[in-house]
Amino acid sequence: MIQLVRRMGNKLDKNMQQKLIKSYSLLRFAPCFLHRPLEYMRKKIKILPLIIEFKQDSFGAGLNDVKNTKCHMLNEFPSISCCATKLSLEKIEQLLENCCHIKKIYYDRKVTTLLDISPPVIHSDQLKENILTGKGVTIGIVDTGIHPHRDLQGRIKGFKDFVNNRIAPYDDNGHGTHCAGGAAGNGSIYNGKYRGPSPEASLIGIKVLDKMGIGSLSTVISGVEWCIQNQSMLGIDILSLSLDSLTTQYAEDNPVVKAIEKAWDNGMIVCVAAGSADPFQGIISIPGISPKVITVRTIRDNNTIDYSDDSVANFSGRGPTIDCLKKLDLVTLMKNIPPLRFPKFFLDRANSDVHVDIDYVSLSCTSMATPICAGLTAQLLQNQPHLTPDQVKQQLIINICQNIGQSPNTLKKEKSNG
Repeated sequence: MIQLVRRMGNKLDKNMQQKLIKSYSLLRFAPCFLHRPLEYMRKKIKILPLIIEFKQDSFGAGLNDVKNTKCHMLNEFPSISCCATKLSLEKIEQLLENCCHIKKIYYDRKVTTLLDISPPVIHSDQLKENILTGKGVTIGIVDTGIHPHRDLQGRIKGFKDFVNNRIAPYDDNGHGTHCAGGAAGNGSIYNGKYRGPSPEASLIGIKVLDKMGIGSLSTVISGVEWCIQNQSMLGIDILSLSLDSLTTQYAEDNPVVKAIEKAWDNGMIVCVAAGSADPFQGIISIPGISPKVITVRTIRDNNTIDYSDDSVANFSGRGPTIDCLKKLDLVTLMKNIPPLRFPKFFLDRANSDVHVDIDYVSLSCTSMATPICAGLTAQLLQNQPHLTPDQVKQQLIINICQNIGQSPNTLKKEKSNG
């Protein structure tokens, strides 16, 4: 297997190489005469989750080769010529040796929500009234699901669950509902006191993370792929992804980035969080490293109107990206809207000290900043429905932002009133 990694290293991403090598580390402590039988057993027993990318125009043929391994699970992503599966080390070796259609194999790493290091904010301010309400625009929330909270009722027009395969909208964590409220909550419980930028926008819930807010690269890709396939039928205009995975690959070599860029190319405006996987270095995490989509950071405004004392929050990713790209996107105020609360949420129980009134809980993070950006985007599309994703991005940067006088990697601030 070590020889396989050396021979096929160009077809294995860095994480995959490390996993294959690590799987044999125990052999160092075994007598030499046991290496062969132990390796044989290890190949049969050890199973790894994979994302397999095929060469151009080879998706069908490559997929047949994977199916011939008699894998127990297979998710297809035709829009980016990939599939996700789980294979033993033996079958991975056989596939690499015999399938000429494989471009790269990626280790299917963990993806999480963005609340692990976020400080609380008490008594968030309400957004100003705005003529544009996002009416006629649909936002897809790719997250832990959506609970039919009173502030969202009647506007959840689609739901897909890639974790438990349930049909009716639900959220067993709370993070997805928190994001949906940030983008499109109407504040009806308190007469509009706590509402998002687009309180009349429609919502699609795409559950790709479990009760603990944990998923994988493949579940996220599954969610984005589903949105691409159902874009016309459901009228999906915007995707909001407040997800986080440590960056170890260049943007052009990352399957999640390829998926969201395909959605962008298909006309969906994609807003993603800058992340907080490496708060000390400020590195932007996956999928925010994409040069195409709108990457959103979080700002501290110090409770003042003057922009000169504003700064990007220390827990927010800021760049440059792993590709050394200066991401000239947006930063958003992190404390304008208390997210929606449901007492059975895991998130609610974990943050009982920051409840606002009965139906809300106030939190601060890039996961809050991203749906606010999605809500502002819905306002723009309501006013100018024929804008392309690139035009929307430019409109946000030029017309709806203020320069906060910081480096190019922390450049822009969105006005909270859209």
